[in-house]
Amino acid sequence: MMAQRKKITYIISVIAIFFIVSCGNNKPAANDQTAPAVATKDSSTSPSASTQTKTILFFGNSLTAGYGLADPASEGFPAVIQTKIDSLKLPYKTVNAGNSGETSAGGRSRIGWILKQKVDVFVLELGANDGLRGIPVTETMLNLQAIVDTVKLKYPSVKLVLLGMMVPPNMGNDYGTKFKAIFPQLAAKNNMELVPFLLEGVGGITNLNQPDGIHPTAEGDKIVANNIWKVLKGVL
Repeated sequence: MMAQRKKITYIISVIAIFFIVSCGNNKPAANDQTAPAVATKDSSTSPSASTQTKTILFFGNSLTAGYGLADPASEGFPAVIQTKIDSLKLPYKTVNAGNSGETSAGGRSRIGWILKQKVDVFVLELGANDGLRGIPVTETMLNLQAIVDTVKLKYPSVKLVLLGMMVPPNMGNDYGTKFKAIFPQLAAKNNMELVPFLLEGVGGITNLNQPDGIHPTAEGDKIVANNIWKVLKGVL
């Protein structure tokens, strides 16, 4: 009888330890604004369907990462787009490779690592932090072109989408005009689909932005997602 009780106690202990470890592995990671936030959602759970699922990679800064949102994994624009994709039963999964604070130079340095996963549609959202820092436009353009070149070299059949940005008026009219021109020039040169201004209908509207006046709220990101979707749906 004593041996049987010991055996039952041992089994219960093993089950308890397994439960604790499993819960610990599912605990959300701390919000690290310096590391790339890569989140993947597959639109299918079937093994046979998943082999046919294509990947849309969103490569950008805090706007892509969903900085400041209560739940970036569900409220950020890549997640909102995934919901649209799922509702239409399209065979695509979105990958959020946004990194808060990222400049075009930072993106250039990490793109090789990100491309270790297969990419079918590459959505580029970088440059805003360059503009806010007054980095020379020629430097930003060179970095963005290098990112595009790297993607095309790795995956020649990839489809490309560029998200355009603008800088605040306080950066000066000359700089603002040259900065805005980066995106249509790059899109034309590389046969990329262009979203002229990512924050159209959101930028400068108080109730659609967080207190910093830069990053959209969850409602703002729904509009941003729609801006992208108008172009992206044709690519898919």
